[in-house]
Amino acid sequence: MGLFDKLRGELVDIIEWVDDPKNILVWRFPRYQNEIKQGAQLIVRPGQLAVFVLNGKMADVFEPGTHTLNTQNLPILSTLAGWKFGFNSPFKSEVYFVSTRQITDLKWGTPNPIMLRDPEFGPIRLRAFGTYALKAIDPRALLTELVGADGLVEADEVTELLRSIITSAFSDMLAEKQVAALDLAAHYREFSEELRKYVAERIDDEYGLEIPQLIIVNISLPEAVEKALDTRTSMGVIGDMNKFQQYSMGEAMRESATHGGGGEGLGLGMGVAMAGRMMSTPGVGFGGPPMGAPPAPPPLPAWHVAVNGQTQGPYSPEQVQQGIQAGRITGKTLLWAPQLTGWMAAELIPDWAPLFQRAVPPPPPPMS
Repeated sequence: MGLFDKLRGELVDIIEWVDDPKNILVWRFPRYQNEIKQGAQLIVRPGQLAVFVLNGKMADVFEPGTHTLNTQNLPILSTLAGWKFGFNSPFKSEVYFVSTRQITDLKWGTPNPIMLRDPEFGPIRLRAFGTYALKAIDPRALLTELVGADGLVEADEVTELLRSIITSAFSDMLAEKQVAALDLAAHYREFSEELRKYVAERIDDEYGLEIPQLIIVNISLPEAVEKALDTRTSMGVIGDMNKFQQYSMGEAMRESATHGGGGEGLGLGMGVAMAGRMMSTPGVGFGGPPMGAPPAPPPLPAWHVAVNGQTQGPYSPEQVQQGIQAGRITGKTLLWAPQLTGWMAAELIPDWAPLFQRAVPPPPPPMS
């Protein structure tokens, strides 16, 4: 190889960024010790900007297009290099390509819960997460504040900083809006745009970046609070607890009949409960106190009944008596109460045995 061929090999005559991954913000052209040839071609593709840096000082910025490098389109670099009458020899300068395309589907979230004073629940903790897009708009600020001497800057290197800024802006926005926690979901779209503006104000001028899009995907309450809200919602849906109990007993009765429990204990839950309710209501049912008289205190429900292998109760003595009289509790039905040592057949319990005894008829008279 001759001397001139070697010199031509050390000169750079085409400067371009061909491989442009979507997650790269800044890429430095690998010139190393080579010199840029006077009249070299600079190719800047759509979605890119090219920045010339000489001795740590930023010079000229080129937009998309094909540019022939000379003193006419390198005015600042010519001034920094001291070329008073133009240059006809190769020169050394670092060239940085900056991607101006949107980098999408970046994630953000609150690493720790955010404290909020809610008008209904008082002090409460909230978590939030979402997505955002990032775009470089000012290469000078970007190179000065974030790039420095790095030859390659990926979006992941600035996402930690941006997540912190978004979280801080999110806290400030919630404190300013003072919206109840239960109403936050109705404002996701509005708050997403508000949050984007909050963040944009903090990064546009300082870092040369833009947030074209920011979305709040979810704002969540602590697990314990969500369970309490679910309980409150369930109670509101149920409404009248008495009617709900009646419905539940009816369903249990139907299930018992469906699975072969139509004999012993069938419908006990509903029957004895309704009987007890009639007996404890003034002026209703047989033997009730006269109208206007104060009702007697209901007996303590202490009896449990085994029905189809399941325990029902507790029931008061009056409810058990009504069940026996109605035939829902037979002498073989197992009962239990705190005063018993274990489950016993109803006909063996002293309190209920007399109700199962039948009078034995006398022997017939002798035939004459």
